[in-house]
Amino acid sequence: MKLLAVDTSTEACSAALFIDGDIRETFALAPREHTKLILPMIDKLLIDAGLLPQQLDAVALSRGPGSFTGVRIATGVAHGIAFGADIPVVLVSTLAAIAQDVLNRHQVDLTFTAMDARMDELFWGVYQPNALGLAELIGEEAVTPADKVDYPDREGVGVGSGWSVHGNALSSRLGDRVKYVINDVWPHAACVAQLGAYDCANGLAVPVEQAMPVYLRDKVAKKQSER
Repeated sequence: MKLLAVDTSTEACSAALFIDGDIRETFALAPREHTKLILPMIDKLLIDAGLLPQQLDAVALSRGPGSFTGVRIATGVAHGIAFGADIPVVLVSTLAAIAQDVLNRHQVDLTFTAMDARMDELFWGVYQPNALGLAELIGEEAVTPADKVDYPDREGVGVGSGWSVHGNALSSRLGDRVKYVINDVWPHAACVAQLGAYDCANGLAVPVEQAMPVYLRDKVAKKQSER
């Protein structure tokens, strides 16, 4: 399988190429520079691999939640490549990609994954590794105040930038279920590719016109529809 992955949903910007299990990634922590960086990143990956977009099986999109502008950038790029190459898109949660990065690097059974959503709220998802070590959602993703997050009655690790902003409230809410916190974690296109390849192999890729971003917050979604 050959799959291109794109993520611009946070301050981080990255692209990755999955080729039969091998993953190559270009990553930069570069706020407000995504539009300048993402296409050159993609071009370099494809050129180095000797591939044309038409030779890809799918594009994996980090579909949010995240920065409204950032998610739109990734969506536009993924749509453009998929439409031009006549290939499908597989949608990967940004929260799942963050959890996956930690699962790849640490022995963790559960992640309490949080991203700051501003307006005194956070994006929230709880993940566990499946039999293949891939992030599997428990319950539902949500945008919520920190003191109202839902969680299973299990121990886990706090993951993501949301813990830097809402750490006290989250710790108060979850109590001793939190073993420790890893807050300096960003979504990586390599993890989007990893999860996307699994979903694509399991028939979850969709036509480009069905590949819509997920903002979670209703107010943001309404603004998009009004534009």
